[in-house]
Amino acid sequence: MLVVVPAYNEAAAIAGVVADVRRNAPFADLLVVDDGSRDETAATARAAGAMVAKLPFNLGVGGAMRTGFRYAARNGYDAVVQVDGDGQHDAAYIPVLLDGLATSDVVIGARFAGSGDYVVRGPRQWAMQVLARVMTWILGVRLNDSTSGFRAAGPAAIRVYAQHYPAEYLGDTLETLVIAHKAGLTVSQVPVAMLPRLGGHPSRGILGSTIDLARAFVVVVLGLVRDWSLAPDGAQ
Repeated sequence: MLVVVPAYNEAAAIAGVVADVRRNAPFADLLVVDDGSRDETAATARAAGAMVAKLPFNLGVGGAMRTGFRYAARNGYDAVVQVDGDGQHDAAYIPVLLDGLATSDVVIGARFAGSGDYVVRGPRQWAMQVLARVMTWILGVRLNDSTSGFRAAGPAAIRVYAQHYPAEYLGDTLETLVIAHKAGLTVSQVPVAMLPRLGGHPSRGILGSTIDLARAFVVVVLGLVRDWSLAPDGAQ
């Protein structure tokens, strides 16, 4: 299996993330995708023992994960787990995500499904709740946390995402679930606990959350109407 860590200017946190993955999933290969960082993310990750793919420009999480999925497809991996580079994803849950692949093609590590004490309040909370309900309705599977980036993908999902992994806003979360649905893949969730962020401020005000919600609906609609057919083997 392959753990993919998309990282942008995470020099301060990436060594700890690599160590956490190594400690909890020693059986996994680890690829850090440096998404055009301006700091020492790539050098720090390499010194910590990870393989590193360095992108020349900042493409966002979607572009970084597309790189990871293409690497996985070309090298015959059976499972890919996404772990964020800010230290918030607890690698102790990687085996739990992998266990979920026994019955699903995509497994989401859900922050609000009964494990841990991760709390979101205010406009960001209701925006995430609305999106979770919309994705539950579309997929026909209960999802508490449709925007979580802590995920695992099995062989069928790797083939799909190696060709179709969107780099646009929220594409790496919501649109990937729509793609999975339209490709006939199964999606499930497992409860996980999140660690405190090592940096950054994710909170959004009422205006920002409203704009994000509107953009998210556009992403979902476009994902539903687009053609996600797979190209012949070897064509990407």
